[in-house]
Amino acid sequence: MTDPSNRRPAPMPRGPGRRTVVTGIGVVAPNGIGADVFWKATREGLCLLDRITREGCGDLPLRVGGEVRDLEPASLVEERFLVQTDRFTHFAMAAADLALADARLGRADYQDDPYGIGVVTASGSGGGAFGQRELQNLWGRGSRFVGPYQSIAWFYAASTGQVSIRGGFKGPCAVVCSDEAGGLDAIAHAAGSIARGTAAVVVGSAEAPLAPYSMVCQLGYADLSTCEDPARAYRPFTSEACGFVPAEGGAMLVVEEEGAALARGAVPRAVVAGHAATFTGAGRWEDSREGLARAVEGALRQAGCAPEEVDVVFADALGVPAADRAEALALTDALGAHGRRVPVTAPKTGIGRAYCGGPVLDAAAAVLALEHGAVPPTPNVFDVCHDLDIVTGKARPAPLRTALVLSRGLMGSNAALVLRAADRAPAPPPEKE
Repeated sequence: MTDPSNRRPAPMPRGPGRRTVVTGIGVVAPNGIGADVFWKATREGLCLLDRITREGCGDLPLRVGGEVRDLEPASLVEERFLVQTDRFTHFAMAAADLALADARLGRADYQDDPYGIGVVTASGSGGGAFGQRELQNLWGRGSRFVGPYQSIAWFYAASTGQVSIRGGFKGPCAVVCSDEAGGLDAIAHAAGSIARGTAAVVVGSAEAPLAPYSMVCQLGYADLSTCEDPARAYRPFTSEACGFVPAEGGAMLVVEEEGAALARGAVPRAVVAGHAATFTGAGRWEDSREGLARAVEGALRQAGCAPEEVDVVFADALGVPAADRAEALALTDALGAHGRRVPVTAPKTGIGRAYCGGPVLDAAAAVLALEHGAVPPTPNVFDVCHDLDIVTGKARPAPLRTALVLSRGLMGSNAALVLRAADRAPAPPPEKE
């Protein structure tokens, strides 16, 4: 049997001249709702980690996380959808609306061909809060008090289904059921659909892992931080690294075939240039070094990008010493000496890891960094103990053309995504310090 970690990644299928561009970004995150608010908080390096306040979670050993506190689902999602969906799907629908508005992609743009727009989401666990409530009704009150939507609301594919139904999108739809790296794999899946002829795809991920049932399930993760100090609970690449903290939220993107986007007057914000994935299995983070390096090499090859062209790396940044060391070594393995010089950032240390939603948030931040010419800092990280140029303290102005986004999953998946600045996107000068 071939070891997947040693398999050379296959090229992403591409039709002649069909480039995939990002035209819309929608964010629902602990540090803001909407791309502009999210970017401002990310650029400023704000830390929104705090004590978890969800009902029923107070006595659990997991005390710190990243909560979305500023979203009232009823203000963004119709009641008929709210009653049949979990919180993770509320986030996805809200983020999808924001992304579509940002892309200025409305029903008038696809009414002649609803099959031209697809939906792809990634999910690590589905909906916990809805399922928990219905199971409590079942065992506490009886089967007559369990609603009919219990069978679908928790389901991994619920967000894909509800976003497509609500929007009237009848193009290729899919769900990537995976660990964290699935967020980047979903973007690659969408780019593959574009290459095969689809005009546009709404793609991304949102998670809601802060319900009691979901949190109890997470307690089995040895890499979870149980530190009670929000400023010290998630500090990757430092001598005090003690694991990661979970977060809810995520992001949705609108990706389009470049020609179709330009024809309708849209402004491309970035190019999805390359992706590769490997699998090294769970158990030993040391093994992720080779798998992550292979993913980086494959993504760069697909993008036609030399290692020295990478201007910024959005790190996976697990916060486990062995995993952090493996990631640092993987960067030098794949990028050579440039891996020690390229600016590296991990904005997620200010909001937590939103599982599959986390790398999509990183991808959104990478697009915004390319546009604004600034590498955002890594909150709460100062005393770096690895041979990496981690951006800390405040944002670093720099002309940026190429961003590399990395992700690893707790079950052993590795993924890398290369994003290029869009030639036609307006390029503001680098922001001053």
